[in-house]
Amino acid sequence: MAGPEQPQIYLITPPEIELSSFPKTLARVLDSVEVACLRLALSTGDEDAVQRAGDALREVAHARDVPLVIERHLQMVERLGLDGVHLTDGARSVRVARKGLGPDAIVGAFCGASRHDGMTAGEAGADYVAFGPCAASALGDGRFAAHDLFAWWSEMIEVPVVAEGALTADLVASLAPVTDFFGIGAEVWGLDDPAAALRDLTAALT
Repeated sequence: MAGPEQPQIYLITPPEIELSSFPKTLARVLDSVEVACLRLALSTGDEDAVQRAGDALREVAHARDVPLVIERHLQMVERLGLDGVHLTDGARSVRVARKGLGPDAIVGAFCGASRHDGMTAGEAGADYVAFGPCAASALGDGRFAAHDLFAWWSEMIEVPVVAEGALTADLVASLAPVTDFFGIGAEVWGLDDPAAALRDLTAALT
């Protein structure tokens, strides 16, 4: 994923999805909002459930030329015909993922609020580094990725950066000059019209 001039949307699935309905909801969102990449981020470790979801969402995403990466399940990327993997353990698995998937796959790394982990992941071959949450949140240990981290990264490091977690319209507006992608999921999926919610959240980008 190359960093664009204007930040793009990197859509993240809910941790649990209903396969009878979610692919249709996802299709409506992708048809109404321009999305650069989709991440399958299920909380389950059930490989059969992950495989069924991967098959269903790959069809929806690839029909619209949206690459699909999977969170954590490195061994499923090639089996499911996906475009890459999103690693959640900072820089630790980047080198292994890159070696296993080859140079053309997308390998991303979530690095919390750690500049050091981000730099290490980039040096190990990550295509992008994600920092977050972007505001104080009930999730995690209370630390968050502040504006200063994104500003420093965008000025000093060429590896594209993703801002994700606890995003608001105001945060999107303030971080837009210093990030390449916004990782958005929980902010929109629980609402009646996820596509409209996504448009409202990212209004500053249009």
